[in-house]
Amino acid sequence: MTWRLSILAMAALGVAGGLAAQEPFDVRAHFTKQEVMIPMRDGVRLFTAIYVPRDSGSRHPILMRRTPYSCSPYGADTYPPGVGRQQERHMRAGYIFVCQDVRGTFFSEGTYANVRPYLPVKRGSRDIDETTDTYDTVEWLIKNLKASNGRVGISGISYPGFYAWMGTIDAHPAVKATSPQAPVSKWMGGDDFYHNGALLLPHAFDFYANFGRVRPAPTAQRNPPFDHGTPDEYAFFLRLGPLANANARYFRGEIPYWDTLVANDRWNEYWAARDVLPHLKGTKPATLVVGGWFDTENLFGALNSYQVNERLSPDAQNRLVMGPWSHGQWQGSGDSLGSISWDQETAAFYTDSIEGPFFDHYLKGTGTLDLPEAFVFNTGAKTWRRFDAWPPTEATARRVWLGAGSSLRLDGMGGMPDAPATPAAPEYDEYINDPAKPVPYTDQITHWYNPGFMLEDQRFAARRPDVLVYQTEPLTEDVTIAGPIQVRFTVSTSGTDADWVVKVIDVFPDDVDASAAGGRRRGAGRGLGGYQMLVRGDVLRGKFRNSFAVPEPFTPDAPTVVAFTLQDAFHTFKAGHRIMIQVQSSWFPMVDLNPGTFVRAIEAKPEDFRKTTQRVYHTRSLPSYVELTVLPSGR
Repeated sequence: MTWRLSILAMAALGVAGGLAAQEPFDVRAHFTKQEVMIPMRDGVRLFTAIYVPRDSGSRHPILMRRTPYSCSPYGADTYPPGVGRQQERHMRAGYIFVCQDVRGTFFSEGTYANVRPYLPVKRGSRDIDETTDTYDTVEWLIKNLKASNGRVGISGISYPGFYAWMGTIDAHPAVKATSPQAPVSKWMGGDDFYHNGALLLPHAFDFYANFGRVRPAPTAQRNPPFDHGTPDEYAFFLRLGPLANANARYFRGEIPYWDTLVANDRWNEYWAARDVLPHLKGTKPATLVVGGWFDTENLFGALNSYQVNERLSPDAQNRLVMGPWSHGQWQGSGDSLGSISWDQETAAFYTDSIEGPFFDHYLKGTGTLDLPEAFVFNTGAKTWRRFDAWPPTEATARRVWLGAGSSLRLDGMGGMPDAPATPAAPEYDEYINDPAKPVPYTDQITHWYNPGFMLEDQRFAARRPDVLVYQTEPLTEDVTIAGPIQVRFTVSTSGTDADWVVKVIDVFPDDVDASAAGGRRRGAGRGLGGYQMLVRGDVLRGKFRNSFAVPEPFTPDAPTVVAFTLQDAFHTFKAGHRIMIQVQSSWFPMVDLNPGTFVRAIEAKPEDFRKTTQRVYHTRSLPSYVELTVLPSGR
């Protein structure tokens, strides 16, 4: 839900200096603009910018975005200097574009609320939520825009993706199609700020240092960016120390939602009220859920909201698109990410062959829609695939077992492939986790985060003594994973709490041909021989191993089972490559430091942070494995 994405996109129409076409689309020449304050049922008025095609004799569908990130540029005679790829395509196709500042932001009246809870029952005209604000807006548009054909679509990326889902729930009858893209869906459950109980520190800190400042009055001004005083986020957050120092040193109580976020550090009624997923029941508009395989912010939201809508709204036209993208990258250039080239322009394909036809079909009534249930990109084979379901019904579970000597064995469901450890063989591998020297999540010096870190070369981590590395022998045939990844380890810690970070990695052969592997990083001038491509990684805060609501301490040095789900992946490990698993207990500063003691993060003192000895077991009686969802050979 990054505000930086919104600035790049200029929120209202996807305007972007870096993402705009080389020949900017002349919005003024093709559209008239009006700005209105649309009244809601409780009397609050919401600022709305409306762009109508100048051929006023025709009827046009409406495509709407509701956003907390500003509908700039403001002024009825002020037009954006250009638009992004998707917006230009839809503008040329003759859509009316509508952007609305959600209540309490920029020029809209009212009070802003983060992921405002859905009210299943509205007992009076003063009962509002984002579904009623969307409904009331659509009602006004249909009644007052004479150029409208009476059909409305809603789309949005990240936080606007949350508002797109809200417009899908209890939708106005005129809303025929929506596209929640990288949508916020379940904070504390896997989106944005909390992954399996662990706080994603730079996401939360950097976002709310800007976005979280209270608006004193309606304004067109954005909050100033936070000055870290250094380009090195690792150094900045290491110097920050315990989480409580964020308020003491920097926020000083001026960021109210930061206090709310860190205070609610486990699943509770507060988070349950803000969970979108249970309300995706009986939705009626056609939906196109879009996400990126390398989106650390809202990969969870895309995959899980699609799955829940599929289950709770079985009669709905519900589709999923997953591309090889970081957060929102499909609105710009999608030919590569980090060091990896996809050998094609994936964002253009998405715009022209998926999103465009989707909205045209449901809002303009044109064309036969030839879209599958799931249109997904294989990040190892570098091909788009069409499936009738996601995960594919033909995929089955196979396990890779951690073994002695850093070995990793791929097996079916029948059991551990290697013999039990002999008495002389080690039962476990161990490392020292030192909160004063945490494992970095990226090899780059950066702030916010490196967008390509989710497929970054992991050799920088593999060389550390506090990272365990297990890998297969070179594969004799392609192995394609297509679905969720389950982790089930037997571990111990000398402390009373610990994080467990698990990474699934594709190891390229040392002699890999650079062009076949995806070319070279632009400007880097090196090939990809030996590249350890991160395919999927995530964290479990160990005290939440049995419940996100009720944390439990570890018994020091006692073997304990920890299990959690890594999000889906669609990736082919090619013959000659290796599958690697890396295990560590810090991923800094992407994940805040676990002190190693059973204490709430916001209450931790410097003396609570201690070195701990971490063990991962790998015997028949104390096994550790990762379960992959694998397509049959040749599929």
